[in-house]
Amino acid sequence: MTPSTMKQVAITGIGPVTALGIGIEPLWDALTEGRTGIRPTEAFDGSGWGCPFAGELPADEFSIRKLVPKHYRKATKVMCRDIELAVAAALAATADAHIVTAGGGEGDITISPARMGCHIGAGLICADVNELGAALVTSRDTDGAFDLHHWGRAGMENLTPLWLLKYLPNMLACHVTIVHDCRGPSNTITCWESSAPLSLAESMRVIQRGAADACLTGGVESRLNVLATWRQQCAGRLTSATSDEDPASLVRPFDPTASGTVLGEGGGILVLESRDHAAARGGDIKAIVSGLGCTQSICDDVLTHACPEAIGDAITQALHQAGLNAADLDAVVPMGLGIPGIDSAELGGLTQALGHADLPRVLLTPTTGNCCAGQGAVQLAAAAHCIDQQALPSGSADLNHVLVLTASQGGQNTATILSREAGA
Repeated sequence: MTPSTMKQVAITGIGPVTALGIGIEPLWDALTEGRTGIRPTEAFDGSGWGCPFAGELPADEFSIRKLVPKHYRKATKVMCRDIELAVAAALAATADAHIVTAGGGEGDITISPARMGCHIGAGLICADVNELGAALVTSRDTDGAFDLHHWGRAGMENLTPLWLLKYLPNMLACHVTIVHDCRGPSNTITCWESSAPLSLAESMRVIQRGAADACLTGGVESRLNVLATWRQQCAGRLTSATSDEDPASLVRPFDPTASGTVLGEGGGILVLESRDHAAARGGDIKAIVSGLGCTQSICDDVLTHACPEAIGDAITQALHQAGLNAADLDAVVPMGLGIPGIDSAELGGLTQALGHADLPRVLLTPTTGNCCAGQGAVQLAAAAHCIDQQALPSGSADLNHVLVLTASQGGQNTATILSREAGA
């Protein structure tokens, strides 16, 4: 299928959820004002950690019970943090797209539930330490050591009956589809920072083959958990910092002196529609998804490094699918994690595909932290907003095509090109 014959797919709603708050406005305000959402960790006592900071959504600014429909509030009891953030992001995205679903809005349902799909990237969710620990201590032997055999026979019965339903990665999409009555194709992708762009690719193909008119798509994750954070520290991905350092200076993308990244929580959901469907209902088209390339880095260490050639190949694929040349790109939204081996690979991939790496950059991680499975969704939401507003955080800009890059832990790379609606 050539670029001229593929059904065009548009982004009509964006719902990022980050440390700055729910929706694009608080994130965009922080980007334009140079503020960060990174602050001392509250999810657990981080004072003894190598990096006591995170991009954490303040507890007093977020209550999932206040966001979901009244009839669904009981279900919040089986939502872990990741699920809560995904449901909040989906509600923000549908509101931004001005569509009415079973989850909210006034008037008739905008899109037939049978024609609404859902694809959400997720992480391998860590169980709440206190909840799990309270059950684990019941399986200690007389010497106080953990008895695995007792755990298998009886100890795990001390977990709440619906415990597993809180921590399965597909539960994000499960709750979102129930809230919004999405009965079309649904799937979950777990590929770290590339999860959201790969989910977008899945939604795009579903719409292009005529299996749905619209999809909720994106990715969300919160790794602000003792076990999850410890794993990232052991992997050598987190920067070192003391509690008296300036949070705004912790993540330094593409800085040769950078030592690592900071974890964040959040991500985002986008409303994706066929361009024709969006136009027919009078929807506001923020951007067209014109090209998408996916590759795999093959290197010895995909925790703190990526393959420049693989990233470059993903960019080349996206350009080919979009029918564009390197000179057509106006800006790039890279991951820019501040992890030297990944940052240098992003620059190498850009140079391979474009002949240079000098595009204007929209850098998000210093503001949000790395939202892991949600990071690509925050990048896509920011890129769509840039095109819609014809602006970069630094000021107004003429933007026809913006490139979004991810190079994930695990080696999956994506390059997505978002384009301005013709005649907009």
